[in-house]
Amino acid sequence: MLAWVRQQALSGYERLLRWELSGMPDHVAVIQDGNRRYARNKGEGATEGHRAGAETTEAMLNWCDELGVQELTLYTFSTENFDRPVNQREALFDLIEEKLYEFADADRVHEGEVRIRAIGETQDLPGRVRTAIQYAEGRTRDYDELQLNIALAYGGRAELLGAARDVARDVVYGDLDPDEIDAETVEERLYEGPSRDVDLILRTGGAERTSNFLPWHANGNEAAVFFCTPYWPEFRKVDFLRAIRTYESREESWRTARARRALALVRAMGSAELDEARSILGRFRDALPSSERERLDEEEFEAELEPAAD
Repeated sequence: MLAWVRQQALSGYERLLRWELSGMPDHVAVIQDGNRRYARNKGEGATEGHRAGAETTEAMLNWCDELGVQELTLYTFSTENFDRPVNQREALFDLIEEKLYEFADADRVHEGEVRIRAIGETQDLPGRVRTAIQYAEGRTRDYDELQLNIALAYGGRAELLGAARDVARDVVYGDLDPDEIDAETVEERLYEGPSRDVDLILRTGGAERTSNFLPWHANGNEAAVFFCTPYWPEFRKVDFLRAIRTYESREESWRTARARRALALVRAMGSAELDEARSILGRFRDALPSSERERLDEEEFEAELEPAAD
């Protein structure tokens, strides 16, 4: 009876959260932490924890599809994971290989037109895993409704270092002018995979760090970050909705900050940048509190009444 009451309360809270949300992130990135601790708490081996986590991953795909998220990136195997004991590493490779084939053949993947991509130093993975990657990518190459990026042998610093080496090599060989290097130059040399910046990074398992995950695509500090205590196998849809609520709050705060900066520029400047500041203010003025909007309207009205200078 108590379990039923809890389930009803959880369902009600989930509906409330869904009703409160007015927008969705386009790109969600997930650090799936806590599989081994989950298994240890249940007296099971690490492999069983990773297998339980894979079930949550499948559920996550369904939630993204339902809510309209366009891109999902999963931190599945980091470069640091190569330092794990051989038996743990091989068990992970077994599961990754199995799930890649399973996802590639799943009806829901094809019905939902999910495109699967692997990102990372995939050349360092065992041949059997690379073959499974090629199979999954090939089977879903033509889809574009939801992009699923699986980070395998991935490290954010390694990705940026690789891009920096490529840029330096092109400069040395005379194929690139140093004065022409910009953000797009670097972005072209990153791992092929993510098609847009990350809007929301979420991490399960209680740790509050992003662990070298997608530092470039997080776009500085623009991505919202949500940390939660459930281990990945325990992560529920209601937790995902709470994460999206954090993203919405972060987005509203960002819009308000942009509007206030633009307003300060409009008030302070009389140069060529004024038109740009007014344009930004026009886009984000609705994010200002009503009292600030009213004051701005009054200022604009008074400016219209002032006689033109001779």
